[in-house]
Amino acid sequence: MKEKINQLLHEISQSVAASVEETEALRIKYLSKKGVIARLFDDFRLVPAEEKKQIGQMLNELKTRAQEHINALRERVQAGAASDAADELDLTRTAYPTRLGTRHPISLVKQEICDIFARLGFSIADGPEIEDDWHVFSSMNFAEDHPARDMQDTFFIEYRPDVILRTHTSSVQSRVMEKTQPPIRVICPGRTYRNEAISYRAHCFFHQVEALYVDKNVSFADLRQVLLYFAQEMFGPDTKIRLRPSYFPFTEPSAEMDISCNICGGKGCNFCKHTGWVEILGCGMVDPNVLDNCGIDSKVYSGYALGMGIERITNLKYRVKDLRLFSENDLHFLEQFKSVH
Repeated sequence: MKEKINQLLHEISQSVAASVEETEALRIKYLSKKGVIARLFDDFRLVPAEEKKQIGQMLNELKTRAQEHINALRERVQAGAASDAADELDLTRTAYPTRLGTRHPISLVKQEICDIFARLGFSIADGPEIEDDWHVFSSMNFAEDHPARDMQDTFFIEYRPDVILRTHTSSVQSRVMEKTQPPIRVICPGRTYRNEAISYRAHCFFHQVEALYVDKNVSFADLRQVLLYFAQEMFGPDTKIRLRPSYFPFTEPSAEMDISCNICGGKGCNFCKHTGWVEILGCGMVDPNVLDNCGIDSKVYSGYALGMGIERITNLKYRVKDLRLFSENDLHFLEQFKSVH
């Protein structure tokens, strides 16, 4: 018995643990009700009477030493874990609790527009915001002296005048037509730039969604039906549309589209200037010169295009009066859209 106790004392003093789980395993092995030390106490009744006092003291010391050693191992492991956690602490992280945000109203409306056109079979196309003159203007049938080329409208790179910030996402349409033969059915959402004085009505950057459909025998009637479907999906089934003749270099014939005012229902109010109508987008049949410029035979194919400002649609949908609110990161404004989706 003495030799066994001494052997256990040495064994316990040499034991180590690298984790809380290993420490618990040592405790169960030596100190649990069915552990090694408990079995020695069970065998204590077999010890001769003259040795009971000495063996009893040795057993008590063994149990005490085992408890102290395992407790020390546990404290050491816990201290190491705390130290590791402190080493992993990122002091640059935002303080808790972190406030949950919401999607930006521009993103919400852009996604809704994309979803509507996706149901009509349109796919999404993307392109660079820093563009060249060809894709933004020349391929789109802009004349050399067109006012949109003037510095008052377009941001040019001073030492490379042919490099510009795109003024519309029509440049994406141009790139798609250069690489793809009809049928083509794409929408082109993205950010655009114009040299505007910033006010509640205008900004130097804004967001657009343009749509392009090119195939055989595409007509203006096809365009009108798509416009009606879009307006009623976006603003409600009772929405009416009207088309007014207009001019764009890249479409012929061209039109501006109005919708019946979604505030007064077309009866007339301050928002629609008592006309009952609100302008939302421009559209038209793709000019044959644009198709030819992009490598598509205009004698075989025709198409339509339309474009709208996402901020304009967002203003109409949520009645936001100041365009600058979309880019000021004002939480009081942005948190109003938490319940939209």
